[in-house]
Amino acid sequence: MTVFSLDGIGEVAPGDDLAALIAAAADGALADGDILLVTSKIVSKAEGRQLNAVDREEAITAETVRVVASREHPGGVTRIVENRLGLVMAAAGVDASNTPDGTILLLPVDPDASARALRAELRTRLGVRVGVIITDTVGRPWREGQTDIAIGAAGIRVVDDLRGTTDASGRLLTVTAAATADELAAAGDLVKGKASGRPVAVARGMAQIVTDEDGPGARALVRDAERDMFRLGSDEAYAAGFAAGLAAASASSS
Repeated sequence: MTVFSLDGIGEVAPGDDLAALIAAAADGALADGDILLVTSKIVSKAEGRQLNAVDREEAITAETVRVVASREHPGGVTRIVENRLGLVMAAAGVDASNTPDGTILLLPVDPDASARALRAELRTRLGVRVGVIITDTVGRPWREGQTDIAIGAAGIRVVDDLRGTTDASGRLLTVTAAATADELAAAGDLVKGKASGRPVAVARGMAQIVTDEDGPGARALVRDAERDMFRLGSDEAYAAGFAAGLAAASASSS
């Protein structure tokens, strides 16, 4: 597999035609089976998802479905939340980096739909069968640093499910399901960078996961709350358990 970035896309503004910008930057370099790795910021900018920075905290609250953890620090409060897309991330994905002064960016309204539309338009313009992944940067529990993950996808198998097959020693695999879309998103981040002006990368050599249909998208990677063993931060889980214990003790004594 090879991963390379596209030059020449430049600053994206509300209403811009992303497919046209990417097609021009690719300059005939895209081939059947390629997978485009597109930074969510340029999708948000093209979709007009910019707000005045003064509304940042209000925007975070509006995008939040559930608070997972919050911590005070000298600069304010960091909120780790589940947003309306089902993603758990800091500040609900609301971002102030790589945006014009005085503005913030929300995530795309529907990243999977954005990926489907971009894929279809590139097929029409260039005649190539590609996959598309919309990426965003997140932190990870128990690990330092950040990495890119897939928040939208079209035309690829987002999970390589190996359950039911055997390993090299003939042992049955019962839990192995590689998050292929996330792995590709992280690979793309290595060549895109955060300040290089290259918001789109291309992964080549993974045509085996590119599909004719759009597929379920990156939403399929979001784990249901019922199967999430770590729904809350440790302090929040302790507080909830303590409150439940007090309530049970009060009920039993009444």
